[in-house]
Amino acid sequence: MTAAIIPQVRIAGIASAVPENVRTLADDAQIFGQQEIDRISQNIGVQQRHVVASEKTCASDLCFAAATRLLDDLGWERDSIEALIFVTQTPDQFMPATACSLQHRLGLSKRCASFDVNQSCAGYIYGLWIAASLTRGCKRVLLLVGDTISRVVSPQDRTVTSLFGDAGTATALEHDESAQPIAFELGSDGSGATCLAVPAGAFRVPSSPATRERTERDGGNVRADADLFMDGAEVFTFALREAPGMIQRTLVTAGREAAEIDAFVLHQANRFMIQQLTKRLRVPPEKAPLSLTQYGNTSSASIPLAITTELRDKISSGEQRLLLAGFGAGFAWGGAVLSIGPCCLPPLVLLAE
Repeated sequence: MTAAIIPQVRIAGIASAVPENVRTLADDAQIFGQQEIDRISQNIGVQQRHVVASEKTCASDLCFAAATRLLDDLGWERDSIEALIFVTQTPDQFMPATACSLQHRLGLSKRCASFDVNQSCAGYIYGLWIAASLTRGCKRVLLLVGDTISRVVSPQDRTVTSLFGDAGTATALEHDESAQPIAFELGSDGSGATCLAVPAGAFRVPSSPATRERTERDGGNVRADADLFMDGAEVFTFALREAPGMIQRTLVTAGREAAEIDAFVLHQANRFMIQQLTKRLRVPPEKAPLSLTQYGNTSSASIPLAITTELRDKISSGEQRLLLAGFGAGFAWGGAVLSIGPCCLPPLVLLAE
């Protein structure tokens, strides 16, 4: 396990963006039938999600919209940002790093270091850890985290199509000698990497007509090897096995008790999983905000999206102590305890396509 305490870093603001296009359970019922959708929705808790309507819209577009709004509201000069990190598993292309394109689009200085991080469900925590570390040498860092998972989901695969939404987020961090430290706990178990994955399309299994052909698979689901595959039972078992201990270790690293935490912002995997985790941790339901009912599982963006949509009023006007916990693809996990606020949390940005 990697444990770290990083002092003197302040989160100045967080912004989120989602596509205007909304898909509801009624839309899914036309494919799978109302009875099947009712059964699925009872567990996952998703009522609707925002998904891109255009094949040309990428996670970078959503992050660009969130970053533009955040930087404008903060009043930060573009040349004051010394590092840009883009966390995603749906980049614009394999090469070059999408972060380099975003640096140019956002009008940041050529002195700004820019790079991508390939992470998913735990991606926000990993990105926050890296960004916070960079503030030791950089005055300001911009962390962009987002995914358009809907673009790798087969619309005929009931295990995933009613679950995933798209979102992009921007988090602004800066060095501040008076800021409280952020505590981190991170780890991974790659033995479960195939349980939530897109098996084909890169270099191990290159894209081909065969990998893109959708055929009937387990349980009558239809997907291609180039589509997202999820073994829901194995992912659920992993989360319940690793997440509670990771959260407890994060509290120990931070020197805090659970009662001192104002909100536990967990990766928005599905409602049933969050309910089981909060029960094991003895966390009151009102301390575990849910954004997935309206936005679905937005992968790497789910934690900052939940902060900006469910905790905006509290954080905009005062300080909140949060425990963040991400876990999922790659069987990677990460936790953080931090104090945030009052800071800039703009209203949700809706991206027209």
